Amino acid sequence: MIDDIWVDDAVTALRPDFAVLVVCAHGLRNGPSDDRSRAWLADAAVHAVPLDDERIEAWRAAYRAFGAKPQRTRPSVDALVRRMPLPEINLVVDAYNSVSVRHGLPIGGEDLRRYQGAARLVRAAGDEPSEEALGDPEIGEVVWRDDAGVTCRRWNWRQCVRTRITEETVDALFLLERLEPLSLDALRAAGDDLAGMLSDINPNIRIESRLIG
Repeated sequence: MIDDIWVDDAVTALRPDFAVLVVCAHGLRNGPSDDRSRAWLADAAVHAVPLDDERIEAWRAAYRAFGAKPQRTRPSVDALVRRMPLPEINLVVDAYNSVSVRHGLPIGGEDLRRYQGAARLVRAAGDEPSEEALGDPEIGEVVWRDDAGVTCRRWNWRQCVRTRITEETVDALFLLERLEPLSLDALRAAGDDLAGMLSDINPNIRIESRLIG
């Protein structure tokens, strides 16, 4: 999967500074939140980026560029920072949510085994299959999708139920998304941070990554 993920030229034209670090983790042993993940969440609450941080504002601007209203459908990192303290979900979700707010970038977590075909980031035609709870994407909206339909609407606003990470997830895909002023080095540092936490959950996992953009 990791070599087949792609970003459409129409998205790159909208934001030439966009890049995504794709991280795949194979052999996870996910489970309910525990003292270790609670410590991650507590640390994130102390070190989260502020809401007026320019890294978050870059995402608000990107949403406006394709017609979304970020005060109504917020970029995921914006929404997470507003939810402090972060809720307990499960070990893996706690890990990537804490990395997201500490590094100031959106991170999507997906169950690889529930994907149909490759993940790709596109501007919607408006007729893509989508779960009822997500609603239909608007023409020109930036969405992640696979062969079965939309997996995340409005770039990183809301994920579908089908591919979300659960306590039963074994193989996972993480999409760490970057806009300037976040540097590529900072993006890689966030990926390393996440990989370290996932390895703490299971030291025997196999991790691979690829930078797109």
